[in-house]
Amino acid sequence: MFPPPAPRPDRHGATTVWPLALRMVLALWLVLLVFGARAEPAPLVLAESQPVTALWPALTLLSDPDRRYTAEELLSGGPAFGPMPATQGTLGVRPDAVWLRAPLAVAPGADRRWILDIDYAPINRIDVALATDGRIVQQAVLGNTQPFSQRPLLSRSHTMVLNLEPGARYELLLRVQAQGAMILPITLNTPTALMGRALREQMLQGVLTGLALCLLVYSLAQWVSLRDALFIQYALLISGSLLFSLQFFGVGAQYLWTDNLWMERHASGLAALMATCGSFLFIGQALAAGDPHHRLMRTMRWGAAGTALLAVAFALDAFDVKVLTAIVSILGLVPALMGIPGAVGRMRQGDPVGGTLLLAWLVYFIATATVIGVIRGWVPVNFWTLHSFQFGATLDMLLFMRVLGLHSKSLRTAAENARTERDAMHSLAHTDPLTGLPNRRGMSQALTAALSQCCHERMLAVYVLDLDGFKPVNDEHGHDVGDELLVAVARRLQGHVRATDLVARLGGDEFVVVAGALESAAQAQDLAQKLLNAFRAPFSLSAGQIHVGLTIGFALAPLDCNDAAGLLKLADAAMYAGKQGGKFRVQRNTERLAMP
Repeated sequence: MFPPPAPRPDRHGATTVWPLALRMVLALWLVLLVFGARAEPAPLVLAESQPVTALWPALTLLSDPDRRYTAEELLSGGPAFGPMPATQGTLGVRPDAVWLRAPLAVAPGADRRWILDIDYAPINRIDVALATDGRIVQQAVLGNTQPFSQRPLLSRSHTMVLNLEPGARYELLLRVQAQGAMILPITLNTPTALMGRALREQMLQGVLTGLALCLLVYSLAQWVSLRDALFIQYALLISGSLLFSLQFFGVGAQYLWTDNLWMERHASGLAALMATCGSFLFIGQALAAGDPHHRLMRTMRWGAAGTALLAVAFALDAFDVKVLTAIVSILGLVPALMGIPGAVGRMRQGDPVGGTLLLAWLVYFIATATVIGVIRGWVPVNFWTLHSFQFGATLDMLLFMRVLGLHSKSLRTAAENARTERDAMHSLAHTDPLTGLPNRRGMSQALTAALSQCCHERMLAVYVLDLDGFKPVNDEHGHDVGDELLVAVARRLQGHVRATDLVARLGGDEFVVVAGALESAAQAQDLAQKLLNAFRAPFSLSAGQIHVGLTIGFALAPLDCNDAAGLLKLADAAMYAGKQGGKFRVQRNTERLAMP
């Protein structure tokens, strides 16, 4: 083998190897440039075997902050598109407009009609252009700033039909503008697949909206019935969450405020502020137990008032959605953060309201963190993340409903305790504490009520009874035995009258019996004699067998008198006359024995 010949110097003394290497590098660069210029991304092939196709993996991105590019300019050249961010389905909050581009193709034999679906209602404007061979064949404007009646398809989300010929190559261009988040769950669907997805979503929204409406109606009805502020505050909280969901998922524009662009622009912001205002009031009321002077209650009311002022300012367009989004992201957490110490304290005291509120706030924080992550472009978009706030709000509403239930239970308990205390006070005021019989006040009320029903066919008798020989029992055996005897006398009297008759103690050893529905004076006399005979037997007490007698005076209504005070006066006079006549006897008063 011979070594290669050494390079020969040219006439200037340089070797020929450097021009040769330079030419090779230039040739290689030109080859790469040509092939790179000719290389195009592979189109997204649509086939009926995949009736729902996510467009995100096929998209490229171009920022257009000045909104100066047109679809025609981009098709004919223009600046290069870059890759999409890694987070699926969301570009976060962007002040600029963006162009999205995707190459498309339809598999042979597949359906020609594919429906573009952007399932995020709050997107403001979407300019859609479909081109083939550099020529635009379809255009449309979507977004919530367009009147609903002018949409290509009158659906909850932003949709339009794309007519695609199998075997042809297409370019889909979208220019997206949004004051808030650019959440873009974009899919291409066969008509059948889109109909199924739309029905499932409408069913879900119907169930959740119906549940919220039921809770709202219940809370309003309870407020009207009880006038308890907690229920109207709960209604305000539910209304805000419900309005936000209706706008977020496009149901409001579809059914409630169709073509009302002011409402479409302001609904979500006003809903968020309404829910925040309700949270301030509801949490303050629940933890302060309705005490208007409680420090937390006063602070929460100031927070609610400030939120209401922000809502008025936003309704008057004093600031835009981007500013509102920043405000609500912070302000929305304030009521829960302020309420945590009070809820922890209530939970430590064994009050289930504290634990329920803490659980509700945990759900709220998770749901809010998820939706903020989607809005900021940190969390990918899927069914669960897109609906996270709605699911979290529904769980919150149910947990807050439990707070209302516990509040109602405490109100019932307090009412029952008050009624029990009132009954106890009434009993003390109308009952003899020793014997448990009605006292003079209780007897007077019962006698007045009974007199209203008496007549000549249904007479009423009032008996005044005084024990014979009671004072010697007290003197000999003491007051304890005397009290024991009085209790025994009360029981014996109750055992010898009818169930409808009343036995009362006026004081000392004086008792009263009121007997109604008597047919004659003889029947009244027989009842008095029965009571007298009952005292012929001794009483068995702790001090032994003790005998006491009984003297009875009575009067009849309406024969002798027709008012309570008069009857008692006549019966009392008859009893004293019986005492003077020899005791242990029955005496009726027919007014001639009335005492002055």
